Amino acid sequence: MKTIKKLVTTGTILILLLVVGSCSNFDDLNDNPDATTEGNAAMLCTNVVLRITEFGGKDSKAMISDNALPKYVGYANEGQLASQYNLIGGSSFGAMTILPNIDKMIEYATGSTMENSYRGVGKFATALMFYNLTMEMGDIPYSEANLGQNGVYKPKYDSQETVLIGVLNDLVEADQFFATGITFTGDPTPYNGNPEKWRKATNALALKVLMSLSKKETVASLDVKNRFATIVAAGNLMDASTGFYGLNYSATNKHPISGTNDLFTSKTILSSLLVENLKLLNDNRLFYFGEPAVAEITAGKLMSDPAAYIGVDVEMNYSQMNLNHSAGLYSLLNKRYLSQEATEPLRKITYAEQELILSEAVIRGWITGSAQTHYENGVKAALTDVMEVTSSFAHEKAITSTYINTYFVGEAAFKATTSDQLKQIWMQRYILNFMQEAQSSFFEYRRNTYPIFPINVATSLNTENLSGIPMRWTYPSSENSVNRENLIIALDRQYEGYDEINKIMWVLK
Repeated sequence: MKTIKKLVTTGTILILLLVVGSCSNFDDLNDNPDATTEGNAAMLCTNVVLRITEFGGKDSKAMISDNALPKYVGYANEGQLASQYNLIGGSSFGAMTILPNIDKMIEYATGSTMENSYRGVGKFATALMFYNLTMEMGDIPYSEANLGQNGVYKPKYDSQETVLIGVLNDLVEADQFFATGITFTGDPTPYNGNPEKWRKATNALALKVLMSLSKKETVASLDVKNRFATIVAAGNLMDASTGFYGLNYSATNKHPISGTNDLFTSKTILSSLLVENLKLLNDNRLFYFGEPAVAEITAGKLMSDPAAYIGVDVEMNYSQMNLNHSAGLYSLLNKRYLSQEATEPLRKITYAEQELILSEAVIRGWITGSAQTHYENGVKAALTDVMEVTSSFAHEKAITSTYINTYFVGEAAFKATTSDQLKQIWMQRYILNFMQEAQSSFFEYRRNTYPIFPINVATSLNTENLSGIPMRWTYPSSENSVNRENLIIALDRQYEGYDEINKIMWVLK
C-alpha cells in the first residue's frame, strides 16, 4: 500500500477530515445527468481498488527499499539504503483519504443491482487499509476517522485490539455482501468484477489477518481460533482456479523497475539469506530471481550452476560491499525486471499463501486436515506462478511441471517435527513474497523471528537498538501539531510515552 515504507509527511487525519468537511458541493461538482449511478460507482470503485492494491512507492528505488527491510536485497554504489541497515521512519495516515471515496461509491450504488458488490468492495478496502496502518504503527484513529463533516477534526486513537476487531468484522460483512452480489463494473483486478472470486479473496485475507494474530489466539474479543475455523468450514476459499487478487502489469501499467536504464537492477544484489535458502531447497526460483555473479562465470562456472549465485551479507560494511559489487562478486537482480514491462503481475492475495497459512493452522490445532497437503499445495502454486515468467530468463533452469512434481525431496520434503514444519512454511511464505508483498514478510518476521535476519551492531543504523530489527513505524510527525493531545494519550497507553521504532505493539506481546 505504501512503500516499506516511503516516508510521507502529508495526508494526516486532519487533512483528511478538513477535506471531507469542505466537500459539501461534491455532488454538484460530480453530477453528470448523462451518467448512470452504477457508472459513477464504477469509476469510484476503480479508484478505491487501485488505492489499496497498486504499488504505493513513488519510484523503482522505493520498491528496492521495500525489499531491503526484510533482507531480500542489498543496494550498492548509490548511497546507503536506510532500510537495509535497520532504520525506518514515520508512516502516514494518508491512506485514510480513501474513506470518502468509499462512502461516495456506496452512495452512488445504493438502489442499483450492483449495490451489494460495491458494498463488499467498500468493506474489503476499509479492512485492508486499517489493517496495514495498525500493523505499522499500533493504535490509530479508527472509530472517529472520516468524521470531519460531523465536526470531529482531532480524532482519538483506538486501541489496536479495537481496530483489529473492526477489521475482522468488516471482512465478515464483505463476505456476506459478495455472497449476494452480482458481477460489477469498475474492477481493475484480474477478477473483472466477479463477486465469487472477490469473496474467496476476502476470506483468504481474513485467514491471513487471523494468522498474523497468532500471539493473541487466547484473547476472547478476537476469537482467533473460532473465527478461523468458521471461515474454513464455510468452504468459500481460494482454489487453484481462482487466480490472484492484485494487478496485471502491462505497457500502460509497467512494472516499477522496467525500463529504468539499469539504474537499479545493476545495483541491487540478492541477499545471502535468500540465495542460500533457495540453494538449500534446490529451488529453481533462484535462477528467476537473480543473475549469476560475473566473477563466478569468469572463473568457469555455468549460469545453470547454483554455485554461480552468490548473495551479499546485507549487514556488511557498506564500503566493502561496494568494492565487492564492483568486482562482480555478487548476484544481481534478474534482468527480466529491467527488460520486461510485465515480467510478473503484482500478487497481493494468492492461493499459494492461503494454503501455507492453512498448513500452519493445522499444526496449531486451529483446524483439522493434512498440514503436509496444504504445504505442498501452497508451494506447487507458488512455483506455478513463477513458471509463467518467460523461461529465457531462467538461465537454463526453467521451472516445469515435472520439476514441480519432484520438488519435495531433501530439505523441501515435509519435516517430521512441528517446529521444523513451521519453519518450512514460514520460509516458503518468505520466498513467495520476494518483489511482491515485502511488507508482509516484515510483519511475519516480527511474529516469528524467522527466517533469522542478519544483524551487525557495527553497521546498524538503528541507533536506539543496534542489535535489533525495528518493530514499527513512528506516527506522522504532523500529528504533533494537529492532534497532539490524542497522540500523547496513545503513546502513553502503548509505548511509555515514546514514539520510537523499537517499541513493541500490542499484537506482538
